[in-house]
Amino acid sequence: MCGIVGYIGHKEALPILLKGLRRLEYRGYDSAGVAIAHNGTFKSVRAVGKIDNLAAKLQNENIQGTFGIAHTRWATHGGVTEENAHPHTDCSGDIIVVHNGIVENYRELKDKFLKGHTLRSQTDTEILAHLIETQYSAFAEASADKQGALRAAVQSALSYVRGTYGLVVMHAKHPRTLIAARLGSPLVVGVGDKEYFIASDTSPMLAHTQQVIFLDDEEMVEITDTGVQIFNLQDKKIDKHTEHIDWSEAEAEKGGFANFMLKEIFDQPTVIKDALRGRLVEDEGTAHLGGLNMTDVDMRSINRVILIACGTASYAAMVGKYAFERLAGIPTEVEVASEFRYSDPILDKNTLVFGISQSGETADTIAALREAKRKGAFVRGVVNVIGSTIARETDGGTYIHAGPELAVASTKAYTNMIAVLVMYALQFGRLRRVTVATGERLVKAFREISVKMEQSLKIESEVKKIVEKYKQYKNFLFLGRGVNFPVALEGSLKLKEITYIHSEAYPGGEMKHGPIALLSPDFPVVAILTKNQLYDKMRSNIEEIRARKAPVILIATEGDEQAKELADDVIYVPPTMELLEPLVNTIPLQLFAYHMAVALGKDVDRPRNLAKSVTVE
Repeated sequence: MCGIVGYIGHKEALPILLKGLRRLEYRGYDSAGVAIAHNGTFKSVRAVGKIDNLAAKLQNENIQGTFGIAHTRWATHGGVTEENAHPHTDCSGDIIVVHNGIVENYRELKDKFLKGHTLRSQTDTEILAHLIETQYSAFAEASADKQGALRAAVQSALSYVRGTYGLVVMHAKHPRTLIAARLGSPLVVGVGDKEYFIASDTSPMLAHTQQVIFLDDEEMVEITDTGVQIFNLQDKKIDKHTEHIDWSEAEAEKGGFANFMLKEIFDQPTVIKDALRGRLVEDEGTAHLGGLNMTDVDMRSINRVILIACGTASYAAMVGKYAFERLAGIPTEVEVASEFRYSDPILDKNTLVFGISQSGETADTIAALREAKRKGAFVRGVVNVIGSTIARETDGGTYIHAGPELAVASTKAYTNMIAVLVMYALQFGRLRRVTVATGERLVKAFREISVKMEQSLKIESEVKKIVEKYKQYKNFLFLGRGVNFPVALEGSLKLKEITYIHSEAYPGGEMKHGPIALLSPDFPVVAILTKNQLYDKMRSNIEEIRARKAPVILIATEGDEQAKELADDVIYVPPTMELLEPLVNTIPLQLFAYHMAVALGKDVDRPRNLAKSVTVE
């Protein structure tokens, strides 16, 4: 949520900052602003709505300078107004701040420190600008190191703050200095050729550099023309190495597709190969994910697995649960991260906890993993973003290698998460009870899955025709059984996220325990009826739907002619092993949601009220 970009270098800052904001649009926002330093003053422009609105306002301004900050806001405290958009200033206008996160004790800070200050917004962020102002005057007078006064003031101000922050500060009296700090909200420093960047993630700087430094919680960076210095909040200097990011700017482009979501749906056959590469051991019928950092003895000691996630990642985790229990025989639970740490979870040294998150910055998941770590469990991460908080704070885990995912609604990260979790289940299973022959069959199915996903994408034109038939409906029900119940949940979520159509998802067998009351000719049902062990059970559930005259759209296995007798419309997918069915069965549902959103004129990549990375609780 929210996005920060900062630049100091030898180029005009404004184009770099605006392009950086566009790279961060996927995080979700409702307003945007920019501030450029020039000749000892700041020029700040803010706008409500899209970045295009900000760009239009900037066309009427003559803003030049090689040093500045920019921000996209997702409202928490205060409504969506220009006054509440970032950047925010202190009383004098000398200090200017952008901030991600939530200052939980902002009212206390206001009452204690800011008597006599004039506040111009309803945000918690503006409190930070004024709080730094109160500290700066004292340090500037007392310190012989005038350059260090701003850093000291920010450190002092943050010592009073309770909450989370990714914070970047400029001061008119320090015209070539950026001070940034993080606690719970990510910040990355980019190191270029005589230029430096600061941003919420790496995407705004990929066009300029692939050398980055990831800040950890309670760290602060001072960036000047001469370099980068990192300190903790007690002002102790920290040495950190730059890391090389493999993603390129080209990977973040649309590649000729109408928008990012469609590109990312079609990326799946390619990125699934990246998730599998080097991790399947064919002659042993197993997988090996070295980042797990557990010995065979450690793995055999595990008697319980907990998969912690939110949203789409939690549905990938549900597939993982089926795989761990079926292949490894380990009791496995899926926990919604936002509830986990408040449930007083019972954990011990024989519990393995995975935190699953595309961004690796999901606040609820991070907090849950920290709780699991405190209670002595093995804690591992399954993430996409290299160098993210979960990747750094866990003791091992796996990158899913989905590449940049810029549409808010997750697609390729979801399928790669499933692939990684099933491989983990196979790795544990081969140590316990899975035979070589069974392992070999699963490895063979993995080797074929990319081609089968490509085949699933070829039904796009059929899906578009079905969308035209159903786009006037206001409600949908999604049904699946076994490993396909999470697929139904994900299909329903995708439809909700980007079309704003009401939809629900249930296990097929649960329909008659309440949801069947909803069925009518005006309530279509999307059901997954692929050839697996629950085929006959699911077929019976669909017969019940037909008896209530609700329209039926089926996802069925190629060659299943009987499916046509049950449905108004059928979408065929290629067969695969049951545990891998979600990798092919999800694709038609992604395309269905996508084309429905397009048909209804919705903003597919940036759905209302949503953020890609939820970095506040």
